[in-house]
Amino acid sequence: MENKKAIVVGISGCSSSGKTTLARLLRDIFPNTFILHEDDFYKPEDQLPIKDGLVDWDCAEAISVPDMEAALCHIHQTGTFPVSLSSPFLSGRRLSHRSSHGCIPRMTTSPNHGALTNQTFVASKEDQNSIGACPVPDSVLASQKSRVAYWLGPGRPGHRLLSSGVNICLLDGFLLYAPSVRPVMDGLDIKLFLLVSREKATARREARDGYVTLEGFWKDPPGYVEKIVWPNYAESHAWLFEGGDVEGLLKLDVLAEHGIKAQVDKGLDVDMSTTLEWAVGTIMGELERLRLGAREP
Repeated sequence: MENKKAIVVGISGCSSSGKTTLARLLRDIFPNTFILHEDDFYKPEDQLPIKDGLVDWDCAEAISVPDMEAALCHIHQTGTFPVSLSSPFLSGRRLSHRSSHGCIPRMTTSPNHGALTNQTFVASKEDQNSIGACPVPDSVLASQKSRVAYWLGPGRPGHRLLSSGVNICLLDGFLLYAPSVRPVMDGLDIKLFLLVSREKATARREARDGYVTLEGFWKDPPGYVEKIVWPNYAESHAWLFEGGDVEGLLKLDVLAEHGIKAQVDKGLDVDMSTTLEWAVGTIMGELERLRLGAREP
């Protein structure tokens, strides 16, 4: 762990569970942070499987898992976004049919520091998709920024972490914690799992305008959530829940064994303010444990 130049934080859950919203909020709160989207590793549309007469974008077969593995290796080894085809960690492979993944390094003022930092931002296909208005009040955002700023201050645990030069990669993906993508799951240092009810996920997904893709634009056809999105989520994540019921109780022993963190005492459809506060605290605690040797509570 000490040799890694970046810590990769997985943020996963059903489509429309709030993953991308949370990732973008965390990027604004923690310094030296960039986002990698699983959606940027889709295979071309003509290579995607067909299920019930519909193109299936929501399964492991739609994702180039080897490319994701290569990207995570590059990030761990270099601490940077995988934009160069000449990187020795990528073995000359082209990542997910994108020559640069749209990474735009630019100088920005960290929310926690007055000095400028060279922070990587990702202008990927996924970053072109709208996620609507921010559901978190400015007061909550300010509180969490102050919380992290204090943690990063001199004499505090985060200060040692920041001075070590480690970066944080937030991997936002609908399918990170499943046997079908085990190599990806094994490459994650911190794993956050967001819960959502079928009703809420369906309503949010159906309210979306659509998605920017490699070929242009995709809008869910009628019945897509009921036939593809939710059944695939339930099948891939049943192993984490008692009785395989993805709206039921989580298997705490399985979560602990695989290091997956979830809001187990909050139920489904937790509001984003509460989720953000939980995620910030969890990430700080896990960073201390992984990089500074603090004991896990």
